[in-house]
Amino acid sequence: MRAAELTRRLRHLAAVCIAVLAAALAGAGAAQAAATIVIVNQNAPGEGFNDPTPAAPVGGNTGTTLGAQRLIAFQRAANIWGATLDSSVTIRIGASFVPLSCTASGAVLGAAGAYEIWTDFENAPRPNTWYPAALASKLAGEDLTAPEDPHIIAVFNSRLGLFPDCLPGSPFYLGLDNRPNGQIDLVTVLLHEMAHGLGFQTFTDDGTGEQFFGLPSIWDYFLVNNRSNMPWVAMTDEQRRISAITWRGLSWNGPNVTAAVPRVLAPRSNLDISGANAGAATGDYYVGDASFGPPVSAAPVSGQLMPVVDQPNGAGLACTPLNAGNALAVRNNIALVDRGSCDFVTKARNVQAAGAIGMLVVDNVPGDVIGLSGTDPSIRIPSLRITLSDGVGIKAALQQRSRTKSGVIASFGIDRTQLAGTDRQRRILMYTPSIHSPGSTVSHYTTEARPNQLMEPSINSDLRHVVKPPRDLSFPLLRDIGW
Repeated sequence: MRAAELTRRLRHLAAVCIAVLAAALAGAGAAQAAATIVIVNQNAPGEGFNDPTPAAPVGGNTGTTLGAQRLIAFQRAANIWGATLDSSVTIRIGASFVPLSCTASGAVLGAAGAYEIWTDFENAPRPNTWYPAALASKLAGEDLTAPEDPHIIAVFNSRLGLFPDCLPGSPFYLGLDNRPNGQIDLVTVLLHEMAHGLGFQTFTDDGTGEQFFGLPSIWDYFLVNNRSNMPWVAMTDEQRRISAITWRGLSWNGPNVTAAVPRVLAPRSNLDISGANAGAATGDYYVGDASFGPPVSAAPVSGQLMPVVDQPNGAGLACTPLNAGNALAVRNNIALVDRGSCDFVTKARNVQAAGAIGMLVVDNVPGDVIGLSGTDPSIRIPSLRITLSDGVGIKAALQQRSRTKSGVIASFGIDRTQLAGTDRQRRILMYTPSIHSPGSTVSHYTTEARPNQLMEPSINSDLRHVVKPPRDLSFPLLRDIGW
C-alpha cells in the first residue's frame, strides 16, 4: 500500500523550520559509500543550485558561484550520511532553494522529510506500519518509488541573509570546516534535515495523536511513556496527544540508542539554591546548558545570587555594560538576568566584564528547559538557563537583599546520578514541550541533552559534522527503526 505526496506531512514539515535538508544536483554524482545518495536539482536555471552569483572559496568549499557552493556543501552532508548508512538502493533527495517566509528578525530556513511512506511491502519487518520511502526501499531490497520521484523532499530559503528583509547579515555558512563564526552552518543543517527524511520522524499527528490512515509509524513502537512504560503504538489518540505535551514524559526505548546513551551523554547539570534567605526556593532545579563558556563541572561554582536590575519593571537584561550599582552587586557573585532584547553571549560578556563568576538566565515566556545558544571564546564563566516559573520563585527569595548580598546561594554543579536528557532508566528523552510545537514536538530529542545533539529542535553552535557515537545519537535511532 502506498501513500503518495503526503500533504499532511508536508504541512507538518513546513512548520519544522529549524533547518533545511540536504539535496542534490541531477548528474552531479553521488556519495560513494555504504549507501549512495544522489542529489536531484529541482531549481530552474539561474536559481538555487544554479545561481551564478560569484562566490569566494570559504572553509574548504572551492565553489566559485553561490549555486556551486550550495551543492558542494550538500554533497558533503550526503557523503557523511552515505558513509554511515547501508542500503543497496540509491537514495534520491529532491531539493530546491526558493524564497521562503522572512522578516528582518526571523526566517523559515527550510523543511524536509519523506516524500512517500509505505506499508506492507516485501520484507516489511512489521505489518500495517508506515516506513519512510528510503528505509522501505532498503528493507524491500528494491526501489519502491517511481524512478522520477525522490525518496526525500526538501525546500530551503534562497533569500536567507542576502536581503534586508530576511535576517540580513545571517546567511548560511557554506564552508566545510564546521567553523561558521556565528552564521548558520549549512552542512549541520543538512545533516539534521537528511535525518528527518531518512526516518527521524513520526507520521502520527503529534498534535492530535491520530495515526495516519489508522496505522502507526515504525517510530511509534519505540516511543514510550516513561511513567507507565506504555509505547505510543499501544495508546489511544487522546493518550498520545497528552503525552506529547507532558514535559519529560516520553522517552526513546530502542536498544541501539539506549546502549549508546552512556557513551554519548554527560552527567546532568544542576542548579542548587540554598542559603538563609532561600526559603521556598531552596532545592535543585533542571537547567539548560550554554553552548559558550566553560561547561559546568564536578567542582561547583557557588556564590551569592544577585539580580541585575536595569529595566523600569525590575527586570535585568544586561544587554549593555552594567552600571556601577549592578556591577557592585554581581562582582564575585552569580548574576541573575532575564532573557530578551539581545543574545545570550552579549549578556554573559557584560556580566563577566562586571566581575560575575557565573550567569543564570530566567526565561521570559512559559515553557520548559532550553539551553543557551551562541559562541564566544572569550567567555570564561559558566551560564545556565531556568524556566520562567522557576525564575519567579527564585526572584521572590531575592526581595530581601543588600547591595552585595542576597542570602540566596546558587551553586552550578552536576548530578552524577543522572545523565543529561535522560529518564530514570537512562533512556533519552524526546522533545515534548508543555506547549505543543507543530513539527518539532515528538520528532526530536530533548533540549536537555549534554552535549547538544544534532536532532534537537534547534541547531546549536557547538554541533559537529558527526551523526554517531561517541558524539551523537542520530544514527543509533535510525538503526532502531531498521537502517
